[in-house]
Amino acid sequence: MSLFRLVSLSLVVLMAVLAWSREKPDPAITMMWPNSSRPSLEIVFGKFVQQGPGYQGQRSFISDVVVRNVSAKRIPRASLSVQLFDKEKVRIGDAVLNINDLDSGESTKIAFQFFTVGLPTSLTLAAHNDNGIPTSFKTVPLKIVSVPPGAKLKVDGQDAGTTPKIVDLIVGTHLLQFSKEGYATGSTPVDIAPDETAGGEISFELGGLSRDTVELRDGTSVVGDVMSVSMDSVVVRVDGQDQTYDRNRVAKIMLVERESPHPTTSAVPTAASK
Repeated sequence: MSLFRLVSLSLVVLMAVLAWSREKPDPAITMMWPNSSRPSLEIVFGKFVQQGPGYQGQRSFISDVVVRNVSAKRIPRASLSVQLFDKEKVRIGDAVLNINDLDSGESTKIAFQFFTVGLPTSLTLAAHNDNGIPTSFKTVPLKIVSVPPGAKLKVDGQDAGTTPKIVDLIVGTHLLQFSKEGYATGSTPVDIAPDETAGGEISFELGGLSRDTVELRDGTSVVGDVMSVSMDSVVVRVDGQDQTYDRNRVAKIMLVERESPHPTTSAVPTAASK
């Protein structure tokens, strides 16, 4: 092989490597806020693209950031401080990422611009506002107690365990739902204020069922007074009307405790009273 062909081949290989390196995307940086165990936001930072040659040691970058609301509630507004670091873990820049009006499950793309005094390779997120904590993301631990205990708890429609239970709630209004076999289901709203402190407790008393409950195998329930149960059918009185269900359709019957009617007595003349 001639020297000319060898040099030409080397140049082709070098150009291919350079082209591949330019086209290869930088790995995205994915952050969960406020934490990975109970996140409200998923934030994905795209490639850091430098804007121009820089000035007096300071460089300008832009990144396409995709933010997704992974919580069950709408987030009207939030501001996060972004701290940028070089490969030596030296902090080289600060910026603010503003997020506006995201419904649950909704995503938005933000053109995020920032300045550094070096090449950024990593970042961290921190709360950013006048109080240092974004009210949209401040969480307050609240102890939830039910009477009786052992009720299934849902917070904003999501399973949260069994009472008594400590849950972390973000600022805003939440719906607590309670259910326990043998008791009527119940719910109550709870408001978490921006200045709320830890150590709070809320107690909810479940009411006893006033009617029998018949659960059918299709997942529906009938609430009324069970009048009779036989090998073939179950009769339930609902709003004064008797409804008959095939016994094979019934999965479970829950009967409430009722007071037995006091026996009526009639005066019977005795020999002494005659």
